Amino acid sequence: MGRSPGLLMILTELETLVPRHDLRAIVDLAVTAEEAGFDAVMLSEHVALGPSANEFGLPDNPREYAAPGNQDPNMLWPSSIVMASAIAAATTRIRIVLGAIIAPLRHPVMLAKELATLDCVSEGRLVFQPTVSWHRDEYDALGIDFTKRGKILDEVLEAMTLLWAESPASYHGEFFDFTDVYSEPKPYRNGKPTMWLGGQSMHEPLLRRIVAYADGFHPFGSPSSDDLEKLRVRLADDGRDLSELEMIGGTRATFPGPDEVADVEASMATFADQLAAGYSTFCMKPSQHTDDLSEVRAICDQMVAYLDALVEQRDNV
Repeated sequence: MGRSPGLLMILTELETLVPRHDLRAIVDLAVTAEEAGFDAVMLSEHVALGPSANEFGLPDNPREYAAPGNQDPNMLWPSSIVMASAIAAATTRIRIVLGAIIAPLRHPVMLAKELATLDCVSEGRLVFQPTVSWHRDEYDALGIDFTKRGKILDEVLEAMTLLWAESPASYHGEFFDFTDVYSEPKPYRNGKPTMWLGGQSMHEPLLRRIVAYADGFHPFGSPSSDDLEKLRVRLADDGRDLSELEMIGGTRATFPGPDEVADVEASMATFADQLAAGYSTFCMKPSQHTDDLSEVRAICDQMVAYLDALVEQRDNV
């Protein structure tokens, strides 16, 4: 069975809500989410941005989600791993999701150590989502071949799995090669931190990685019924069931104008349909609904009550 339905607060892309560089306020938002009864908070990342970050133009409303090619190169992206450590220290229950760890930008020996350490510090509350990202400038800045990012990701995942499982660990691949490496600590439980995977489309490498590694499916946008059927079939071929995956959905915010916030209840209008389709975790970005930090707790309370009522209604049918 899947997890009980819960809410997730997104803690990046908050420049209309949080004063620039006030990173402590982001940690405080995580505390607010925990106190309000949210299940998780999420941090995304870019290591660096280049001039092509906004090649498709900036969004009409700055509260919209960051997407490929719609970001100001000067956009604030603090280190998600450092921020997660601060959040782990300030909270006790809430899960901490690293919603886009761009794994090919890091050596697997280093990344395995950082994630396992964070998983232990948070006592198993870490969730991470490895990805390859879309931004060539970011790869160029670090001297990594953008065209091989998918193959590099596969090797990172293979190597980290070995490093987390035993010491010493050895790996010999095209991009990474090491012998008799002792990597401690190991993850808090189950041999690895909880892992989500997702993307903009249900392409073959994503399907393969979900079947091999994923505990949850976190798509960018709404996957089609055909995409979900492809996933269901591939999981079944491997002896798994779609119900084993945590399914991540969320609000669908619409903005009346380029400098206006979205209505909270209207943004949750699809929650009932998402619940019926098997989704159990619902993302929200507080900056889409207010420009005032003092209003965030009330919005959280409203969303928790709304979701609780939907779940009660569903369970009583």
